[in-house]
Amino acid sequence: MAPPERNDWHTLKTLLPYLWEHKPRVLLALACLVLAKVANVGVPLVLKHIVDALDASLQPVVLVPLGLILGYGLVRLAGVVFGELRDAIFAKVTQSSIRRIALQVFRHLHSLSLRFHLDRQTGGVSRDIERGSRGIGFLLNFMVFNILPTLIEIGLIAAVLLINYDVWFALIPLGCAVIYIAFTLLVTEWRMKFRREMNEMDSKANTRAIDSLLNYETVKYFGNEDYEARRYDANLRDWETAAVRNQTSLASLNIGQGAIITFGMTGMLLLAGRGVANGGMTLGDLVMINVYMMQMFIPMNFLGFVYREIKHSLADMERMFRLLGEQRDVKDRPDAPALPAGRGRVAFEHVVFGYNERRRILDDISFEIPPGHKVAVVGPSGGGKSTLVRLLFRFYDVEAGAIRIDGADIREVARQSLRAAIAIVPQDTVLFNDTVYYNIAYARPEASRAEVEYAAEMAHLTRFIATLPEGFDTLVGERGLKVSGGEKQRIAIARAILKQPRILVFDEATSALDSESEQAILRALREVAADHTTLVIAHRLSTIVDADRILVMEHGRLVEQGTHRELLAAAGVYARMWALQQEQRKTQD
Repeated sequence: MAPPERNDWHTLKTLLPYLWEHKPRVLLALACLVLAKVANVGVPLVLKHIVDALDASLQPVVLVPLGLILGYGLVRLAGVVFGELRDAIFAKVTQSSIRRIALQVFRHLHSLSLRFHLDRQTGGVSRDIERGSRGIGFLLNFMVFNILPTLIEIGLIAAVLLINYDVWFALIPLGCAVIYIAFTLLVTEWRMKFRREMNEMDSKANTRAIDSLLNYETVKYFGNEDYEARRYDANLRDWETAAVRNQTSLASLNIGQGAIITFGMTGMLLLAGRGVANGGMTLGDLVMINVYMMQMFIPMNFLGFVYREIKHSLADMERMFRLLGEQRDVKDRPDAPALPAGRGRVAFEHVVFGYNERRRILDDISFEIPPGHKVAVVGPSGGGKSTLVRLLFRFYDVEAGAIRIDGADIREVARQSLRAAIAIVPQDTVLFNDTVYYNIAYARPEASRAEVEYAAEMAHLTRFIATLPEGFDTLVGERGLKVSGGEKQRIAIARAILKQPRILVFDEATSALDSESEQAILRALREVAADHTTLVIAHRLSTIVDADRILVMEHGRLVEQGTHRELLAAAGVYARMWALQQEQRKTQD
């Protein structure tokens, strides 16, 4: 189910709890902010008295007003010190919020079902998280330290002008501020559609680039470098169009903002100049009003930029927070217990499952694997064999029936404890871009080196590792591209051995091995599986002739089951598959 549409207030509401975890720091930073602004507003007042003290037209200048000048310096210094203290105190809040939100998104993505990850576009998700994290930092710093301070400063300046001068000296800047803010809000809202288009095109282009690079060898095999470049450029062209619209609309906004500021400052200077000419105001008043206008309008000009960037940041954060809105298809009950201790008895009881309503994969599947036994599942491709494994790991929940381990329905236990009890050697092994040692130890990171080396030995990896330039510390490359398919599967087998599970699952685990390596691995697997409950998904029937029971699946149903000899004697589906594979083997020999 797609997450609901978000708005800016919803995004801010999601962010606030992370800030409020640091309540004392937030309040102290706000106090420093107010003190800094009070000091800034005091600077022009002190400057007015200095100018008036030095104005020979008012009185003879006897000496330089040293006290006022020192006071001017202290007030300016106070503004700088409180501003820097505010930034230093709030830094922990900002960085901690970014870290915790990014971690929550990362954890949430791992908690989502396989269905989401099969549909996701890795490049786009990666870019959404990157932009969203950056947007949080920008939003917190500029909303708290630019918009709020500017509004406080406008209010303080208006109060000073209203108290000391004619009401028009307060109304003109306030009126300009209201018009400026309203204009900025309206035009920025209109411009946001261009920013969202840019984000969409940027994510699509990034997804295209990463997908192409991950499939580098396929691109080379088919000589499609130009084709990939054209597809990438098509996304970049759409991004370019949105970026140009964004920039031209920005120019319109800047022109309007500049006009409002110019009218405001010109009007204030006309009033002040007339006051000085009439003798009702001093040069100090003129200087103070001019400084106040610069203090107010220059930040307001920056306020327009900040507001635009905050809106952009909210748009960036919106995509990241939408990831948090993705719903899990498979959830643990709040009080779900751990899988009870046992020897690993597995039972499928009238299991029905389909990936969607129109595609039924399994239909009334029932079988049992007693503790310590080896059961193999065979059948044509698309028959539902690998789906059994996904259901056993609870990547999906069954639609009807139940799967039990040691009597417990796996839907009623915590998934973490369920998956801790099962180890798998998949058909397509993907390794981390790290060392051989890291990839084996990944099954149990706290394992000792001796245990890792023993697992490698059991998987017949020792000879291969000895040929590597750095042994166990050799990097395997992204997705394990620096090692062969057979070596990757043996690393996966070692990883499964190291996990020490109750239940072992082999999903066509020897499919990438040559005959000699396959026989060596099969001997190792027989040793490893001797005391484990073992489920084998097999294509090569020769690898499972020793299974205690063989299940034959076709079109999502169990059509035959028995031992190898019993199934051959039955002369059914299994016997035909066996005869066909034996014939193929003779042809290859």
